[in-house]
Amino acid sequence: MFVFAAIQIPGFGQLGNAVRQVIVTRTQGWNSSTGVLQVYHRQNSRSAWASGFSQSVPVNLGRNGLAWGRGAFQPVNNGVPYKVERDGRAPAGIFQLGRIFGYAASVPQGVNWPYQQVGPWDAYVDDPNNPYYNQHVRVDPRKVPSWFESQRMRLGDFAYKWKLEIRHNMQPVAPGYGSAIFFHIRRGATKPSAGCTTMRESDLIRLMQWIDSKASPHYVLLPEADYNALRASWRLP
Repeated sequence: MFVFAAIQIPGFGQLGNAVRQVIVTRTQGWNSSTGVLQVYHRQNSRSAWASGFSQSVPVNLGRNGLAWGRGAFQPVNNGVPYKVERDGRAPAGIFQLGRIFGYAASVPQGVNWPYQQVGPWDAYVDDPNNPYYNQHVRVDPRKVPSWFESQRMRLGDFAYKWKLEIRHNMQPVAPGYGSAIFFHIRRGATKPSAGCTTMRESDLIRLMQWIDSKASPHYVLLPEADYNALRASWRLP
């Protein structure tokens, strides 16, 4: 069994009531490329968690399973490696959420969350040698850098029509430990991702409509056994 360092997120355990929404994906094990997602909400830190969707959502994950991500806490080494760039693994742990990115001029009706329309000069950098690694960048079209073509976001890819940022490896950014992690549309019912959490478009839109910035939503991704080991001490759903 593993041990975690002190919990560092407000609203889990005894540390306040800021976190009132959590998105939870559980998998069969560390090498699983599929999982089941459910959302939960509560009134405050003393309230019981209640599920938000009438049915759980099937999701696809990294083609090689999971590895520890760099999120809102720091796990003690339990023999499971950390995620690194291009390992084909989804980052496990607890993460804050970033912006929604999309091709459309505005988000679907009912979504109230920071939104960035992706235009022809937007990039999200996955090159560890680039100073903008794991960041969204809008370049100056009068001075397009040589790296832009391989990093640009607007690819006309249906899977990236909507992307909700999972804030992995951002506190701070560590070059080489994984980048560009999102919730986005799946490429097929059984098609794994390179490390993102993917689902049907209708489920992704429903998730975007559900999150509330006032409730400080966080994303929890763990294998079932690890989740159960933390459930009581962290007061997880």
